[in-house]
Amino acid sequence: MAPWKKWLFGINALVAAAGMTMSFTLAALGVYPSVNTNPTMLGNPEQGPIGRILDFFTYFTIWSNILVAVVLFMLFLKPDRDSFWFRALRLDSVLMIVVTGLVYNVVLAGTVTNQGFEVVTNFFDHILTPVVTLVVWLVCGPRGWISVKVIAASLVVPIVWLIWALIRGAFIGAYPYPFLDVATLGYGAVLVNVLGVVVLAIVISVILWGVDWVISRLTQQKREPAAAS
Repeated sequence: MAPWKKWLFGINALVAAAGMTMSFTLAALGVYPSVNTNPTMLGNPEQGPIGRILDFFTYFTIWSNILVAVVLFMLFLKPDRDSFWFRALRLDSVLMIVVTGLVYNVVLAGTVTNQGFEVVTNFFDHILTPVVTLVVWLVCGPRGWISVKVIAASLVVPIVWLIWALIRGAFIGAYPYPFLDVATLGYGAVLVNVLGVVVLAIVISVILWGVDWVISRLTQQKREPAAAS
């Protein structure tokens, strides 16, 4: 792998880590008190730092950004790293952050009010990191890692997040997103919403698989004439 790809992995990891560090700091310190007035949504303005931190780690956005930071840092340290589960995590790092960007900007953006420096962290978490991660994957890969088994394995982390969000929500009566709000919608409607997101994730995974195949073929075609000459 070309050395410059390693540095792109590092830049990608740094962008995700920077966004997470800033977001965590604001959440832990309660710099901007929550303006949430819906008791079934996370963000109770009266809770202390522990509650704010637990809320922070209940958002899919946070899980996806942390995964990007960890996986891309691992690739920066060892670009030739490879195993079945690491391939699944690499797909997860792209899939989950793309879902984060799409769902936030298409569905949730109009329901969120950001204050002060939150505008910057929101830009990192929901726009910059998703775009940078997708571009770095398109440019650097690694290629040829996606398969049916890898796509299936990549669903493990999102499922673990979902279980955590629903179990915590059942205890505190509050959920991270409106489409997961069991207290308001009931488990039946939430299940339908979750299935919709799962279908979206599978569709995006298949699209990424197709794009990966096309890029691999084009790269191979470029190499063949060079090798023949």
